Amino acid sequence: MKNNLILKLIAACGLWIFIVSSCSSMPEKAQPVNQFDVNKYLGTWYEIARFDYRFEKDLDNAMAQYSLNKDGSVNVVNSGYNTKKEKWVSANGTAKFRGDKNTAALKVSFFGPFYAGYNVVALENYKYALVAGKNLEYLWILSREKTIPENIKQDFISKAKEIGYDTSKLIWVKQDKKNPFDK
Repeated sequence: MKNNLILKLIAACGLWIFIVSSCSSMPEKAQPVNQFDVNKYLGTWYEIARFDYRFEKDLDNAMAQYSLNKDGSVNVVNSGYNTKKEKWVSANGTAKFRGDKNTAALKVSFFGPFYAGYNVVALENYKYALVAGKNLEYLWILSREKTIPENIKQDFISKAKEIGYDTSKLIWVKQDKKNPFDK
């Protein structure tokens, strides 16, 4: 009887893991960039705008640095200045392709086995990127520089609206300090 209960519990946990892992990792109308070259994407990206969420709450001067791990996954270092705590913070994570490595649909984890969608949905010469998260609550505009041309900014905002994002929720990130994590 006890063994039967344990087997049912294991089966239920397995089903839950399957359901959670098979959930969409991208908004329905979003399409990741094809013919993606991860080597060209590596390096430093400055956060120009984002939706506010708890892991980046109160951060300015935010940036992400990507490098390739030996196993083909991507090392991620996110950092920024916490304006409330008045200190620099960083978080390390790993990103993996969800399928074809020529498609910019990845999953990223900063917490062990828990992954979330990271989808490059617009890319301009590997200099500017629009990144959609797992749903309409996560969105980033990134640049290799601390600014972005107005025409590209407007193109990305239009694209985000087409996907279904409420772009009035974008927070425009200050990039007015030298980030000590910037190599």
